[in-house]
Amino acid sequence: MAKRKTKFMCQECGYESPKWMGKCPGCGQWNKMVEEVESTGSARRGAFANTGNTSVAAKATPITSIETISEPRITTDLNELNRVLGGGVVRGSLVLIGGDPGIGKSTLLLQVSYQLAKKAHSVLYISGEESMRQTKLRADRLGVTSDNLLVYSETNLHEISLTIENSNPDFVIVDSIQTIFHPEVTSAPGSVSQVRECTAELMRIAKTKGIAIFIVGHVTKEGSIAGPRLLEHMVDTVLYFEGERHHTYRILRAVKNRFGSTNEMGIFEMKEVGLEEVANPSEIFLEERSQGASGSTVVASMEGTRPVLVEIQALISPTSFGNPRRMATGIDHNRVSLLMAVLEKRVGLLLANQDAYLKVAGGVKLDEPAIDLAVAVSIASSFRDKPTRASDCIIGEVGLTGEVRRVSRIEQRVQEAAKLGFERIILPENNLGGWTPPQGVELIGVSSVSHALKVTLGG
Repeated sequence: MAKRKTKFMCQECGYESPKWMGKCPGCGQWNKMVEEVESTGSARRGAFANTGNTSVAAKATPITSIETISEPRITTDLNELNRVLGGGVVRGSLVLIGGDPGIGKSTLLLQVSYQLAKKAHSVLYISGEESMRQTKLRADRLGVTSDNLLVYSETNLHEISLTIENSNPDFVIVDSIQTIFHPEVTSAPGSVSQVRECTAELMRIAKTKGIAIFIVGHVTKEGSIAGPRLLEHMVDTVLYFEGERHHTYRILRAVKNRFGSTNEMGIFEMKEVGLEEVANPSEIFLEERSQGASGSTVVASMEGTRPVLVEIQALISPTSFGNPRRMATGIDHNRVSLLMAVLEKRVGLLLANQDAYLKVAGGVKLDEPAIDLAVAVSIASSFRDKPTRASDCIIGEVGLTGEVRRVSRIEQRVQEAAKLGFERIILPENNLGGWTPPQGVELIGVSSVSHALKVTLGG
């Protein structure tokens, strides 16, 4: 009988300790240490066992003598997903998809499974949360029918490995990793040890057999993927599926990708028949924009290699309390406070007794510096109750001294604004030279926030 030992492990960083501690020494988080009971011996080696493959010890090789080959890509019918993955699915890759409950993770993966199955690829869909009949009901609703798509309901990792060995699919979907358990690890499913060992075994299968594996991960109330952070370190790609459950638009964002960019974003719309990609998200985000309303501006933000035009809305009103409120949706709260301090100190707007509410329309989250100037103009527009021109697009980073600093990829931003009919672009003065703007667009360079307010609001 194998000996069992008890230890405590941090759910955030995986730090191990023989006794419980309130604060983790590894990551500094409180109340993250959980008790783990695992078998010594074969349990820990099971995830990395070779299972029939003869291992060959590799020797150190000079980097100049290593031959590189481009990774072949397998594309789906969803171009938005292909863009986020870096051009398509890579064989032997392990992709982790996280998102809120009910956001559409299973729907997206079932649609992708069907698209790959139609291209004569064998796909194994493993569901640990639903029965095979429940999966079939969702497939009927989405119109998914293919003999190349195999469905299997199981949570035992040993049985899953045997099924993959016998069916030898090209793609595997595991929904979800928190429900799968390793039979030789005595911890409960979803614990740190179980998630780590199951992910390591799936990684071994993906790399040794050249099978692309998608795994679904639950998220915590903070929005991060549940389980240890090393789960995200182990996989090749980490995707987050975001959006409001009460809105139809969903955003797929890559936060880690060993085979492509980590700044790409894909936008989908949830409909009765499943998810449909949005080819031109800028039009979607601006279609309901109010004309002549104060506090509304449009900014051209870069999401990876794609420029996206979104509307920023601000509402400034006198406060009824001693401390004014600062609330923001889609924008960092600290950035809003910083820009309001710049407007008060450098421009002279008396905002200390004003409540501020800011929102990015459409549910998009913006975190790049190029949106600073648009946010500042929105706040000033609402404070003065004076609207900006509907044909203005505002781009620029704002410094603490009130200067407007240059931004990257200005040409792509301006071209996207011109394509949607914007006639005037307010941008940093240092971004004016070195490129040719499109016809019919007026470029106005500004050097400070005060200058930008004079151009957009007058006076």
